[in-house]
Amino acid sequence: MDIIDKHQTVICRVNNFMTAIILNRPDFINSLNIEMIESITDFLSRALENDRCRFILFYGSGNKGFCAGGDVKELARKADKKLFDEVNLFFKKEYELDLMIHQYPKPVIVIADGVTMGGGLGIAAGADIVLATERTRMAMPESRIGFFPDVGATGWLFSRCPKGYPEYLSLTGYETRAEECVRIGLATHFIMSRDISKVISALENYEPDKKMGRKELSLKIQKIISPYINHDIPANKNMDDWVAQYFAGKSDLNEIINSLEKCVNHKDLCENVFDGIAARSPTALVLTLKLLRHNEGRPIADVFSSELRAAEFMTRQPDYLEGVRARLIEKDDTPRWQPDKIEQVNLAGLKL
Repeated sequence: MDIIDKHQTVICRVNNFMTAIILNRPDFINSLNIEMIESITDFLSRALENDRCRFILFYGSGNKGFCAGGDVKELARKADKKLFDEVNLFFKKEYELDLMIHQYPKPVIVIADGVTMGGGLGIAAGADIVLATERTRMAMPESRIGFFPDVGATGWLFSRCPKGYPEYLSLTGYETRAEECVRIGLATHFIMSRDISKVISALENYEPDKKMGRKELSLKIQKIISPYINHDIPANKNMDDWVAQYFAGKSDLNEIINSLEKCVNHKDLCENVFDGIAARSPTALVLTLKLLRHNEGRPIADVFSSELRAAEFMTRQPDYLEGVRARLIEKDDTPRWQPDKIEQVNLAGLKL
């Protein structure tokens, strides 16, 4: 989408019965800072009080993506200055926003065109309709920078994804693209990017004929945009079976790694995943698997509470600043993890 107003990082537009919330920080792939989170929360609160508003639409400006996540560089700068109260406040407000979307009484639609990762998926996860396009790239790559997949992902992935994918996506940061986002469960429908403006126009002009609950109105909205939805989502049974075999229900990270080293079927997949895991922070990986096992099946509010405690813990670990330095700031891509072995990881002091 084109830049709408360079001076507003979030724009709210009310059209008939719809409130559109547009992330407008395209130079940063609409990455979220605390001001944006507060603005979105305020717009959602106003829409909730507006009886005429019947549903919410999220999308992003620019051509790169809906939202690449949180502004990690800014958070790392604060952590480096030991401004941990400000770091904690960011995560608290972000998780409160995401929970608000999960519990919102009106339907929420997200056009997840382009990069939709981390905090972008946090917004999308609570939506009723998530539209991926041929340009969409979805992932939770946090362990690569010494963090963990948060925004409720250690809970909601289990209700959206096939067996084994919550662990696989969280530990490897695997990037899903286009129709695959629907197959794996991170998006609900697939459209072509050329039809985005038509979808927005159809939603702007839709007038619900009566008051309906969130679920009923969501089904009506799906019918309104159905001319633009492509239902031909390719299957990939081989990959699904492989992911289930090597990742589903696992509690021991070393067990996963050892099985990948010894695997015979789909050896290319095993080797690529093994190399990818090896490049990540051991502390982040151990914490991620612990959270997945702890949060599977738990109420979403409890998931956010445990992730907030984990975020407070992880942003104080050396791997967080080191990961951001190596991957995003200096970009030498050679992080020096402390510790650098899974067996040496100690999560003492963390209470989920």
